[in-house]
Amino acid sequence: MSTQNPLPPRSEALRAKSGPRRKRRRAWLFWLLPPLAIAGALAWYLGSLYGTAKEAIRNISTESDVMDESKTVRTEPAVSVREKPIAVLIMGLDTRPKIGGLNTDVLMAAALDPVEKRAVVVTIPRDTRIDVEGYKVWKANAYYANFYTAARRELDAAAADLKARGEMKELFGKFLGIPIDYTAKINFQGFSDVVDALGGIEVYVDQDMKYVDKAGDTYIDLRKGQQVLNGDQALDFVRYRQSNQGTRQSSDFERNRRQSEVLGALVDRLLSLGSITKLDDVIRAVGNNLSVDMPASEIERMIKVYFNIRRSDITFIHLEGTWRSPYVYLDEEKLAEAKAALREIMAPRLD
Repeated sequence: MSTQNPLPPRSEALRAKSGPRRKRRRAWLFWLLPPLAIAGALAWYLGSLYGTAKEAIRNISTESDVMDESKTVRTEPAVSVREKPIAVLIMGLDTRPKIGGLNTDVLMAAALDPVEKRAVVVTIPRDTRIDVEGYKVWKANAYYANFYTAARRELDAAAADLKARGEMKELFGKFLGIPIDYTAKINFQGFSDVVDALGGIEVYVDQDMKYVDKAGDTYIDLRKGQQVLNGDQALDFVRYRQSNQGTRQSSDFERNRRQSEVLGALVDRLLSLGSITKLDDVIRAVGNNLSVDMPASEIERMIKVYFNIRRSDITFIHLEGTWRSPYVYLDEEKLAEAKAALREIMAPRLD
């Protein structure tokens, strides 16, 4: 009888031969699992964020995408944000619960260039005397409220809002000498919510600011200096004009400069790495407080086109003038400079 050890069964031989390699493979899988899990979680988060964004964009848009009769082909707008410059009139409404009102105390005209990824933003003092042929002479901030109130006598709220926006585009387009394509209307509370969603913004507060108005639920108390402001403080910084607590009052021209400074700080903060995980909160804050008379598909395209725009890519121009009650009479040279800058951006549309 042979004393040689018998060969193990084939299955045992294969296990013996492949054992160390399989152990090594399991070890590699062990080390791969954490990054794979992180990648999967990130993909889930981004997918969830995209869904949040899509829903918010639908809420932001006041106009449905126009479809043809077959419901399969979307009709493109006359001017696509991807191909041609557009102009947007930004209207900020300070609709505090105890005060109400529809005056647009923030008015900015923005022209955006999709090729060079740049913009010009012109701020218009709220008390500016607007004298355009075919329209009554009022303060700049009174037009939307008057247009809306007149339209509301015959139309429901949504239709009256769209009609008033159309009048605003026509009026300020003539005033500035450019076609205005869209309006963006934001409630000041939405501005505050966005700042909070971003964890605050850093700005230089140019003076001490104190003002109390119990009827309007306004309590402003800011100290001069570089600092991070939360949403309510940033809103106080933008709003501040009067003082009844011993600090210096501000002019509308100073308010306009602060508005531009805060807008620039928001742009920087949105692009900072620390804001990425807060984007869903930002999107919700914007979606609840902003409306744009632009189809949702165009809003998506605009976000993609201008996603990486920085403060250095934006030229801010603050219109100034002389106060002669009850109006601000604009400096004609400054107005001409603003018109030229807007027209330079919009040049491909004006040929």
